[in-house]
Order: sequence, then C-alpha cells, then structure tokens
Amino acid sequence: MVKPPLDSQLPGNQTSPDHDCQKSGQEMKDGKAELKPVTARTLAGDNIRHGFFTRDGGVSDGIYRGLNVGIGSRDEPDKVLENRHRVATHLDVAPQNLATLYQIHSSSVLEISRAPAGDRPKSDAMVTDTPGIAIGILTADCGPVLFADAESGIIGAAHAGWKGATGGILENTVTAMETLGARRENIRAVLGPTISQANYEVGPDFVDRLMALDPANDRWLAPSANEGHAMFDLPGYIVSRLQALGVAAEWTGECTYADEDRFFSYRRTTHRQEPDYGRQISAICLA
Repeated sequence: MVKPPLDSQLPGNQTSPDHDCQKSGQEMKDGKAELKPVTARTLAGDNIRHGFFTRDGGVSDGIYRGLNVGIGSRDEPDKVLENRHRVATHLDVAPQNLATLYQIHSSSVLEISRAPAGDRPKSDAMVTDTPGIAIGILTADCGPVLFADAESGIIGAAHAGWKGATGGILENTVTAMETLGARRENIRAVLGPTISQANYEVGPDFVDRLMALDPANDRWLAPSANEGHAMFDLPGYIVSRLQALGVAAEWTGECTYADEDRFFSYRRTTHRQEPDYGRQISAICLA
C-alpha cells in the first residue's frame, strides 16, 4: 500500500564515513540505561562535545519509549525533565544550561550567551561562543544540523525541516556564526538522523513549490508509486545547500522513519494514527 503524502518533514543520500553509529541496546551504567548518541569525528575536538541522541537511555515508556525530550509532547513532564537531565549530564553541563527552542519552521537564528529562562523563545537555530551552554535541536524526521568552528570556539545548531531548509535557516546560521567571529572555511556542519528519501513522499503542491525555487531541484526528487507525487531527498538537499555556502558538510546517514528502535518519527506515527510522538535531541557545547 502506498503511504499517504505528508508535506511537513523531509530525507538524503550523502553520508559520512567519519561518524560513529552506535547500535541500540539497553546497556547499564551506574544503574541507568546508557545513552548512545551518534557522533561525528568532524565535530570532535578538545573544546567541543556533541551528540545526535537516540531513544537509548531514557525513562519514558509507551509511544514515548526511551529518551523523549519533547516538552511539547504529552509525555509525563517528570520523565521528559529526567531525560533532559540525562542529556545535560552526558554533555557535562548543568541541566539548566541545556538550551532548546520553541521551533516554528522559520529562518530565525538566536545568538545566546546563556540558556533562556522561562518560556522557550520561538526560533529554529542558535549560535554561541559561551562555554558550558549546550544548544539543542529537537526533531522527529526533520534535519538537525550541528555546526562548529573549533578554531574560533563558535558553535551552532539548526532545525532544518523543508520550510527552514528552503527558507534560509542554514544560510542564516552560518552568517550568525560569522558575526560572532567564525571563519566560513573553518566551519564544519553535520546533519544528523533525518527521514530518508526512501520514506518521504511529497505531493504535487510540494513539488511545484520546490521547482519554483530552482528548476535544478528536480535532482532531489525521485519517482513515487503514487501518480503526481515524488520522493524527496531532504538530507541531500540540506548537505548541498551547506556545501554551496563553502561549508564542509556531511550527513551521518541514519533514517528516523526506518529505525524505530533508535529514533522517533512524526511521519511513522502519523501513518499508524498514533495520538502523539516523542522527539530526539541533537546538541553541541563548548567545554
């Protein structure tokens, strides 16, 4: 049966040989299930810690099983807070210094020097040069992109769904890093687990919008079994836009839709008509 199109999340084919993909499992450490984030060697450095966190190591259960950090989900708040605490501990920052946003699929970028208190600001990317603050992006199919200029000590994190990716969130994040003092040629960007082309069908309206932006965008569309529809390569599109900026960029290669054991997926939840879904976090900090 052909999956119904959902034009709200996105996928790719450009993967990196330089990432450590750890498999699912509930190994115990200090009496707790161990967190097993995907990491990228290109972001590694003495002054940088990061992780594209999976479902492993969390306390939520049911449809939120594992490390659900989605404050906006209907999961039990105490469990979400414990999951966020575990992420902060893994990155060696204070729990209150794990900064996240109220994401709105925009091109807005915030420069921060401390984690926002109170209501999360509405935006889709953050940059900072302040050590001890982890900046995190929540996803469940959209693209989480982590950035680092290790030489300048400047990092960024962006939420790139199709609206943000086509609307300039990637370009704006790089510009915001440069405003802080980063050098474009030193910036490394890694796209984490994202829905892949094989699992992302889009409808004719989406195809028309994408092609109106640039006729060359047809290279990111593959035929679908559903007439008038197409399979969209979000990871490939994101990596290509980053590389066009002169930024070294890669995708870690994991598909959130296909790997249910390790990742939450909005689209998979929607196809199953489940009432809600969890969110995974991708975060980076300066030591």
